[in-house]
Amino acid sequence: MHRVGIIGATGMVGQRFALLLENHPWFQVTAVAASPKSAGKPYRKAVEGRWAFKGTPIPENIADLIVQDASDIQSVARKVDFVFCAVDMPVDQMLALEEAYAKAEIPVISNNKVCRGLDDVPMLIPEINGNHISVIETQKKRLGTKRGFIAVKPNCSIQSYVPAIWPLMQFGPEELIVCTYQSISGAGKTFETMPEILDNVNPFIKGEDEKSEIEPLKIFGSVVDGRIVNTAEPVISAQCIRVPCSDGHLAAVSVKFKHKPTIEQILDCWKDVRTETDGMDLPSSPKQFLKYMEEPDRPQIRLDRDFEHGMGISIGRLREDAVLDYKFVCLSHNTIRGAAGGGVLSAEYLCKMNYL
Repeated sequence: MHRVGIIGATGMVGQRFALLLENHPWFQVTAVAASPKSAGKPYRKAVEGRWAFKGTPIPENIADLIVQDASDIQSVARKVDFVFCAVDMPVDQMLALEEAYAKAEIPVISNNKVCRGLDDVPMLIPEINGNHISVIETQKKRLGTKRGFIAVKPNCSIQSYVPAIWPLMQFGPEELIVCTYQSISGAGKTFETMPEILDNVNPFIKGEDEKSEIEPLKIFGSVVDGRIVNTAEPVISAQCIRVPCSDGHLAAVSVKFKHKPTIEQILDCWKDVRTETDGMDLPSSPKQFLKYMEEPDRPQIRLDRDFEHGMGISIGRLREDAVLDYKFVCLSHNTIRGAAGGGVLSAEYLCKMNYL
């Protein structure tokens, strides 16, 4: 059993980590940490009035753990083998904090954006690019560590459509136009804390368009001389929109290929997809990674976001596109697959590969 800590445990993603790890067969939460404002309180008191999952109790295994100051790295380090990090702080402070944990020989599985662009930090969707973890050895040399490193999960907005494009890479996707419809939990909000979204749609999410256009190129990239080199294609144009849903990110995708497949070939690729985690028996792996839905009005956020306990990707409405080649829609659960669940799966994969 690995001892794990949750850094940023009082925020929405930190709370989701707490729920997913409550009965985990490999990982036991032994430390929770947050800002100095929460430090020194039992976890249940630190999240009092802030617990985002109404009707779901705070896990008993951590409810009475005393929240530590996230900056007290040595104190946390004595209690854990690795940490999940979901802090909310300025980028420079976030980078300093995560690298300080790594340099203290504590591996960091990060939910944060700060290290995603670094070519020696793997940005993992384990089913797709688990082999990118080989760059960790390059990163350790840079940080001067033996055991400590940082691995990060991608932005939640891309995890609905990147898994659907990945099995089609053999056909050479050249251009991708995507519009994501993103729930309020992606902003760490509930309807109580974001009443302005009711009966409303917000067409601007700061930094989201750019991340959605760049991050897939790293996922689809390759490792060259110990570093990740981004692929040049597909060229992606993204618009990201906040919608009045509690959980789930929907993406409307149009794609042009160098070698245009048939609809039947695309459906076969989705049906027969083989992933890097097949046969590894990771506790959080979905039994079915991708599911194509034949109904003309599916997937729907409320009906389908919990497919495979929130770890599977739903796809629907594949058809010819009048401008590019094909269009379709995809759906993922943003705080499970897109955030904490993806982080837990990454940790399981790293554990299986003897990095933890």
